[in-house]
Formats: sequence, C-alpha cells, structure tokens
Amino acid sequence: MRAIALRAYGGAEALEHTELPDPIAPPDGVVVRTHAAGVNPVDWKIREGYLDAIFPSHFPLVPGWDVAGVVESVGPGVPEHAVGDRVIGYVRNDHIQHGTYAERVVARPRHLARAPERLDLADAAGLPLAGLTAWQGLQRIGVGAGDRVVVHGAAGGVGVFAVQLARILGAQVWGTASPANHDFLRELGATPLAYGEGLTTRLHEATGGGLEAAYDAAGTDEAFAASVALLDDPQRLVTVTDPAKAAEVGASYWFVRPDREGLAQLVSLVDEGRLQVPVARRYPLVEAAAAHRDSEAGHVRGKLVLTTDEG
Repeated sequence: MRAIALRAYGGAEALEHTELPDPIAPPDGVVVRTHAAGVNPVDWKIREGYLDAIFPSHFPLVPGWDVAGVVESVGPGVPEHAVGDRVIGYVRNDHIQHGTYAERVVARPRHLARAPERLDLADAAGLPLAGLTAWQGLQRIGVGAGDRVVVHGAAGGVGVFAVQLARILGAQVWGTASPANHDFLRELGATPLAYGEGLTTRLHEATGGGLEAAYDAAGTDEAFAASVALLDDPQRLVTVTDPAKAAEVGASYWFVRPDREGLAQLVSLVDEGRLQVPVARRYPLVEAAAAHRDSEAGHVRGKLVLTTDEG
C-alpha cells in the first residue's frame, strides 16, 4: 500500500512517499480503506520527536491519528462493524508506528464511529481528534447552560469545535482570534475578540466582569493571564497545550482519549446540522509535507486533511 512514512525524526522533508505491506485485520480489529486522514499539530510534533518521552515510537513511522474511510476487512471478534461500513476514527494506540497517512489502517472498535451522512469522507476526516479534544475538554470543566465561556485560539482546528460545542451546551461564548477570522467566529456563534496585549481588559469589558469557564487551545501567556484573572475557580480553565503551565495556575490539562461513544455523539450533531466541520484545505497524500508546513506555520482556519486517490 502507499503510505507517508518517516525513517527518522526531522523536518517536513523527512516525510517519504513509500510502499508498505498491506495490514491484516487482527481478531479484535478491522482494516479501514482510507479515503482521507486529518492533519493535526500533534502530527508534526511526533515527526520532530517531541512526543518520544510519552509515546514509544518505531520506524518506519507512519504519522496520523485521524481517519475516514470504508471498512475493508473485519476480524472474527468484531460484531460492531461489517465490510463496507463508512467510518471515521481517532486511531491512537500506546505505541506510535502504524498511523493513518496510509491507504489502509488497522483500527479497533474503540477508535471508530459511523461516518456522518451529511459529509463526504474527506471533510469527515477533520472531525475525530479535534472534535473529541474540544468535547472532552468542555466536559472536563463542566460547561453548561448559562455559562460565560471564552475559547482561546477559537478559529483553529480545535477551537472551531470548542466554540460550537460550548454553544450547543447552552453557554455564551467569546472567542479570541486574529481580526481576519472575526466574521468567521460570528458565523459559528461566538463574539470575537482580538488576542494579544490588553486581552484581560477587553475580555472583562465584553463579558461584563467575569467568566464561568475558559478553554485554551492557544497556550499563550495572555490567554492564561486573562482567563485566570476573570475566573473564580482556576480549575474551570482547561488547556490542551501545556500541562506545566496549567499546574502553575491550578488549571486543568486535557489530552484527548479515544472515545467511540463521544465520537458517535459528535457525528449525530453533524447529521442534525448543529455542528460544522470547517476544512480549510485538502491535499493529496503525496503532499503531506506541504500540509505539515502549513500546520506548523499556524493561522489555519479550521482543519487540514490528506486525501487518497479515492478521497
């Protein structure tokens, strides 16, 4: 099968278009024929070796944790799926090697949910990791009806879901982003604010004096300072960027977990028309290096995805 693989850690140029053996469905898993794979910042951090201390890695290493495709073969112990099922998945295991930047991917039932009927598979590949990161983080800090919530990095891959899901949960939402993305945030239901110097004052004035919760997908000093200043309880600030900084201020840190039920909930929200999956750009699989460079540069509005020839 065609795949994008690393022979060693390095820059985007280390991503090689190569051929690898086709995987076989294990007794408790399936093989998914990939139509698209989501590109996330964690992918280039893995490529650089930054996660080596927490995830054992093995070469050749295929990056990628997001997949959308069709079940091609099924192990004998998997009643949840059948050949031909359209599925999406957050396919993360305890070791990093067999990722989703490949024509075929082995996944377990805990990784997968049916694909949204309203989306083609290329766009659906943008949902799993980022959607679950937002959903689980908001649940971690108990966001609910009537809460005033700020989402930092609101136009990015995780932020766009955190804004929408907080609104679905009944919260009033402000989102920090560059001015070029403010109209986009209004369309998602958030009141936009510019980030940077003076954020605490701007947020205080906009919210009428305080917040019940804050979701940080940016990790900047300004985001932390503004959130802590306006929250009565720092534990209702959740960050997905920096556990050390979270510990310093008594905030919560979240690292997304595979969650079949949570992913199914997100799919239902998409099919109900309540949750959008904004995809900024699709790339052919062979242009994975370009996708990584764009992800590293930041300022991407929504999601990036890689597509196979069937995408």
